[in-house]
Amino acid sequence: MTMHPLQRVASPSRGLSALIHMLGMVSFMASFSYLHLFPRELHLGFGGAFKFLTIIGLGLALVTFAVALLADLILSPSLFRIKNVLSVCSAPLAVLISTLYWGICAINKNLVVPPDMAIPVLPDVGFHAMPAIMLTLDLMFLSPPWTVKGYGAMTISTTIAFFYWGWVELCFSKNGWYPYPIFDILNTWQRVLLFTFSALLMTGSTMALKWVYGKINSIEKFKKDALRPLKDE
Repeated sequence: MTMHPLQRVASPSRGLSALIHMLGMVSFMASFSYLHLFPRELHLGFGGAFKFLTIIGLGLALVTFAVALLADLILSPSLFRIKNVLSVCSAPLAVLISTLYWGICAINKNLVVPPDMAIPVLPDVGFHAMPAIMLTLDLMFLSPPWTVKGYGAMTISTTIAFFYWGWVELCFSKNGWYPYPIFDILNTWQRVLLFTFSALLMTGSTMALKWVYGKINSIEKFKKDALRPLKDE
């Protein structure tokens, strides 16, 4: 398989690419194992732990890296392309989750974690930071540049944001309580604003990831070099 000229590290490959994807999967699976070893009341009821956006994002990250690792092991261009498509959703979502979680925690952690449900620092980082770190690492060094445009990113982000809102309300109708305390103190219109802001923030994270990718991989220089022969003619 011919590597994209802007891709820093060979991927799929059984070398560094496979190692990074394996480490990511170990981290994500350890977080899921933590859920089973230390179950909480909020993980019960309709929807289980997947009532939480964090766990949905973690699951999508795990699927993305599982496909990536399989592509590495069998050197499959088709699976590699599927991984890249999944990454367009999973990476910005992971960045959104990390941004919202740590940002709200800086204001008042009780808005996202009930006082009696706090978890130690290491699993907290595993749930709310490692997916963003590993998926960003995969994008920057093991992937070709994204081709998604601003309107496409907004469509994906809005769909995910309001799908999750519908899912949260469905879970509330079955369980009688929300997974995050912040939802209890917001009225309907405030929730509309929250999910609209989240969609905008996820769109921003998509475009920010594209921008950082361009800086790290010198996209502008690549474009100039590609056009130079035409100018010489």
